[in-house]
Amino acid sequence: VQLVESGGGLVQPGGSLTLSCAASGYRMEYYGIGWFRQAPGKEREGVSCISSDDGRTWDADSVKGRFTVSKDNAKNMAYLQMNKLKPEDTAIYFCASILDGYATLTPEIVVDWGQGTQVTVSS
Repeated sequence: VQLVESGGGLVQPGGSLTLSCAASGYRMEYYGIGWFRQAPGKEREGVSCISSDDGRTWDADSVKGRFTVSKDNAKNMAYLQMNKLKPEDTAIYFCASILDGYATLTPEIVVDWGQGTQVTVSS
């Protein structure tokens, strides 16, 4: 099983980025997908997730209304559209396959991790 993120980079405050997550070795419809981030000196936190089958999503309060998670099971791809980016969104972003049915997005429900992609929001 392998998850590979792409699409990170440097963006100005207020800008947008779309992160992609490509899965191989398993079918994405069997697990949910979670996006996490980790800023320097901080713990890894759950940002957004989408369920394996019915497309239910959850977003952390800090990104609600700005980030949108989606996935394309046919392409085995997941995405995180990030709008109105803020300097505090700067972090390494990870996609992960997760177990469905949990109320919160935490590392404890992760099955596999991607390697991460850096997002820097700065003028």
